[in-house]
Amino acid sequence: EPAPMTATLSSMDVTLRPGPGHDPSPYTERVNAAPVRLPPLSGCVVLIPVKAFGAAKARLAPTLDAAGRDALARAMADGVLAAAGVLPVAVVCDDPEVARWAMLHGAMVLPEPGRGLNGAVEAGVERLGAAGATEVLVAHADLPFAHDVTQLAGFGGVTLVPDRRDDGTNVVCVPTGAGFRFHYGPGSFPRHRAEAKRLGLAYRVVRDPELTWDVDVPEDIPAGLGPPVSG
Repeated sequence: EPAPMTATLSSMDVTLRPGPGHDPSPYTERVNAAPVRLPPLSGCVVLIPVKAFGAAKARLAPTLDAAGRDALARAMADGVLAAAGVLPVAVVCDDPEVARWAMLHGAMVLPEPGRGLNGAVEAGVERLGAAGATEVLVAHADLPFAHDVTQLAGFGGVTLVPDRRDDGTNVVCVPTGAGFRFHYGPGSFPRHRAEAKRLGLAYRVVRDPELTWDVDVPEDIPAGLGPPVSG
């Protein structure tokens, strides 16, 4: 059975740089499941699933109005996209406004309407692998303290970053072509660990306090300006 590894990463300042071959012009087409032409890829590609900003974080309604939730979702997504650093980025979505946002930030757009989160991510990994990517790093868009995720690439197996409750999975890095099945939802972290074992893949667990913090309920909204401190 592959043995887990635990690591902690230090934060770094990163600068967003558009991936190669991306046209930053506004996205004006209706989002559908038509095939997407991707540039030739290699190495690791960051995949960010992004829900429509206006519909995101409904559970924050007791604390934030619709405009506040929209603004928070955009700000966190901006930060996660920037945390990709020099790695190419693809955004999987089913919303034209999110697609425009992604393209204006130099990201590839993978429209996957009607698949749900797990189906959309699996389809995105498959498309990126078909274009030449050897691994895909899936990072959720609701990580307010996200920093350099490039250090998670290149392990050769599966890298899992759980949430701070060890329940959900905030970041997963998987080799393309391995047939990894995603199991997002409550309890996804143990299910993703079990999936790596099922496939016979080595895996490591990285508990970085700046990546384990996600925002789902009002209590998750950071109270201060600094990142959380592991204790």
